[in-house]
Amino acid sequence: MNKKLGKKNMRREKPEFEQKLLDLARVTRVVKGGRRFRFRATLVIGDRKGKVGVGVAKGADVSDAIRKAYNDAKKSMINVKLSGNTISHDVEMKLGSAKILLKPASEGRGVIAGGAVRAVVDLAGVRDIVSKSIGNSNKLNVARATIEALKSLKAPRVKNEK
Repeated sequence: MNKKLGKKNMRREKPEFEQKLLDLARVTRVVKGGRRFRFRATLVIGDRKGKVGVGVAKGADVSDAIRKAYNDAKKSMINVKLSGNTISHDVEMKLGSAKILLKPASEGRGVIAGGAVRAVVDLAGVRDIVSKSIGNSNKLNVARATIEALKSLKAPRVKNEK
């Protein structure tokens, strides 16, 4: 029996969104007395059912930065229009110097993507996709460009069955 600190039969509820930490950087500000260190967290959150968001925030410690980035990602969530397990059409997006190319893939092909693109499409719920990141490899810019590309998708066509 676990009766420590009065936590009787307490279970951790499942979080609303799954999260993946893309980048954690220690940033420095030089002041008169020396250097001040903070942490910048870049986080992707999603429910694997079409909702996904990217957030970035700074905090005095790592957990503070991650919590702030989670809240920032929640504010910037989008709904992705899926066509089965893939996207409905090819899409190319340029944001800053990051250029992303997303293509639908046949059933069972899997997620063929690297780094930040993989994290975003995986948490969006896309199971079959082919992608290419061209240009800048900055994780934050690539993730934001992927979000913009997914946002620009048109709704999939419904085939009339007779």
